[in-house]
Amino acid sequence: MVAKPSDPPKSPLKPRSHSHHQTMSINLTTTQTVRELTRLERIGAHSHIRGLGLNDGLEARAGSQGMVGQEGARRAVGVVSRMIEEGKIGGRAILLAGKPGTGKTAIAMALSRQLGESTPFTSMSASEVFSLEMSKTEALTQALRKSIGIQILEETEVMEGEVVEVQIDTVAKKGGMEKTGRLTLCTTDMETVYDLGTKMIDMLSKEKITAGDVITIDKASGKITKLGRSFSRSRDYDAMGSTTRFVQCPEGELMKRKEVVHNVSLHEIDVINSRQQGFLALFAGDTGEIKSEIREQIDAKVVEWKEEGRAKIIPGVLFIDEVHMLDMECFSFLNRALESDMAPVLVIATNRGIAKIRGTEYKSPHGIPLDLLDRLMIISTEPYTHDEIRKILAVRCEEEDVEMADDALELLARIGMETSLRYAIHMIITSSLAAEKRKSSQVEIEDIKRVYKLFVDVKRSTQYLMEYNKEFMFNELDEEDDFGMVDTEKEGASPGKDEMETSP
Repeated sequence: MVAKPSDPPKSPLKPRSHSHHQTMSINLTTTQTVRELTRLERIGAHSHIRGLGLNDGLEARAGSQGMVGQEGARRAVGVVSRMIEEGKIGGRAILLAGKPGTGKTAIAMALSRQLGESTPFTSMSASEVFSLEMSKTEALTQALRKSIGIQILEETEVMEGEVVEVQIDTVAKKGGMEKTGRLTLCTTDMETVYDLGTKMIDMLSKEKITAGDVITIDKASGKITKLGRSFSRSRDYDAMGSTTRFVQCPEGELMKRKEVVHNVSLHEIDVINSRQQGFLALFAGDTGEIKSEIREQIDAKVVEWKEEGRAKIIPGVLFIDEVHMLDMECFSFLNRALESDMAPVLVIATNRGIAKIRGTEYKSPHGIPLDLLDRLMIISTEPYTHDEIRKILAVRCEEEDVEMADDALELLARIGMETSLRYAIHMIITSSLAAEKRKSSQVEIEDIKRVYKLFVDVKRSTQYLMEYNKEFMFNELDEEDDFGMVDTEKEGASPGKDEMETSP
């Protein structure tokens, strides 16, 4: 029996005409849309840097891996990187010294990228030592121990495969509701269905495991680790985060005997063994000061593991920027710390010349005591040339996805030479917004001029202060003081209004 459709309700409004019947034909066409897979990554000050840009002979390649210029400094840091990878330079210290805006921090970030994620790299500013709620030496000790990695080797039985299906059901019982579930795992050779208990169901929900994930399950502890998404599911999403990993579907048997490597730092082991809440203190940030006795016991245990072949020590890198902000006590502590067996490679950077050591009246090169300077391998950075600044700006335009005309880029390079590279880099995105305002797809000279008038650089700001200093509050400027300003008429400190109007 097929039910007949009921007659439609009669409309109270009469149709205008009954004589014409209109027939509509609809052609349905199937269209396929191809969407590009994009990565969502944050643009930072040094996000364009991928490495040192050196070949196998440690020769600097032009404009490689985001690095431009500073070929001598890059080659020197390349030698340091090679020695770190071979484990031959622990406890050494390197000083990056040069004028502001010559790429010292960029070289340090390039060293971090070159070494990879397996080598610990800790970056900090010297002023952080004074802002933490602990003693200066404790803050430096924690930073040093964060930079020393420990690879703990452990052999265990695991199940490794791609999740085909996760089925979780809720069943009503006398005591209440109870969850039951089934997990289907597969490799390239086999597929198996497992019944899940309540604990495993909770762990799957916590890790947000879905079909297409490649996971490992530790047989002893039941711990679930997500290795990534299967390549077969790479087209499921239009966009993905920078942390999304795609891996191949495992081969062979589901049950495997694997050597698991746990990467931790000495500082993490210190915190876990010194706080009641264990590793949760790492997330809370409430590490506090750690007793030296605990550290001595941990060091002895790590050496014991190393001798048994259960652990491997990886000396990393501690990078301290603006190192002239440290005082005499900190420098003295670093002197002693570099002589320790458990010492990472120390890379420090400063832009000071002959300056006072903080907290004293003594002057020293770079504001660093002579006894510590004697231990340092010093790498100098040189000012960028016009062509190098143009290349750096071109790289930043590409990184920030800004289309810029050639003559506008040339003008921006001139501004970078006459003001500072940082100021020119800041003008890229602001001039791009100015171009969008006038409905233009690329930045022209007029956008650069507009932004140049809106945002002043340090030299023009200082010149303004010099002219109107009496109108500002708390003015203590003497007539003889010039703050190192050069005569703009003689030197052309920055392009003036007239020059901007006649720029190419």
